[in-house]
Amino acid sequence: MADPIVEAIRATLAPASQILVITHIAPDGDALGSLTATGLALQQLDKKATLVCDDGLPDRFTYLPLAGQVRTAPEWSASYDLLIALDAGDADRLGSAYQLLPEPRPPLINIDHHVTNTRYGQVNLVDLEANATAEILFNLFPHLGVTLTPELAVCLLTGLVTDTLSFRTAGVTARTLQVAGALVEAGADLFTVTTEAINLKPLSTLLLWQKGLNNMKLEDGVLWTAIGNAEREAAGHTNSNAAGLGNMMADVTEAAMSAVLLEMANGTVSVGFRCRPPFSVSELATKLGGGGHHLAAGCTLPGPLATAAALVVARSKETIRQQKARLANMGAYDQAG
Repeated sequence: MADPIVEAIRATLAPASQILVITHIAPDGDALGSLTATGLALQQLDKKATLVCDDGLPDRFTYLPLAGQVRTAPEWSASYDLLIALDAGDADRLGSAYQLLPEPRPPLINIDHHVTNTRYGQVNLVDLEANATAEILFNLFPHLGVTLTPELAVCLLTGLVTDTLSFRTAGVTARTLQVAGALVEAGADLFTVTTEAINLKPLSTLLLWQKGLNNMKLEDGVLWTAIGNAEREAAGHTNSNAAGLGNMMADVTEAAMSAVLLEMANGTVSVGFRCRPPFSVSELATKLGGGGHHLAAGCTLPGPLATAAALVVARSKETIRQQKARLANMGAYDQAG
């Protein structure tokens, strides 16, 4: 971790008394684990913090400390003197919690690990080697004088477990496992975190997957599906992500990448991309106005669903062709299939 950035965070944090902490829309475990962990850390530092996520906290994460303090909007009457953005590749991902803040906005500390991060903060701690934003916070907190408590460890382990799919993603290293071990040693229960954050699912998730699998198509290495708003609502699914369907589809042998399109009530289409090495979906998502990691990324497109699907499939096919050609030039084509 670069010392100048740590010093900049200290200097920016020191005078702040009322802090707005925001994570991205359609939050995952890393977003919410990092959000609640930062809230606990700021409590230790005697700072007043408001924790916000536009889409709120899904039921499966209610075990997190401070879960009851996560709001869907800032206290608009409050005079915030610092913003902390967590796990968000660009300011748009912060949603209305950020976009509706009156100008001039206070200074912003941007803490993230996405390769597509636009460095939109006054201070940017972006570590592309980290498997999760929670891992960055684990390294940062001791430099700020924050003690690793059992509650804090639960939050950070949630971020690490969910973003690595229980330590099964390509970027997991010995260091990742050492961090996880330290969090367990500090009091986090790995079984509880894994069960609550990953394994348990509401029936609506399986019903959504059923719709998605019924609609699934394989075209030139792209395994994709589109789920209409009526189908989504019939399944009882209220989120803008497909709750892991894309990960399952990306593990199909014949697929270079997967795409799941989910039509929302307002007519927009939420798109999730997944792939396996040596392919990457981050550039594809960025060109469509989104962002993310090499192996997991997403975007939001205007409807109608059929138009969005045609665009996604065409762009995905072209991306696979380009990446296969690039890999062939590097002598890695056989890996790509």
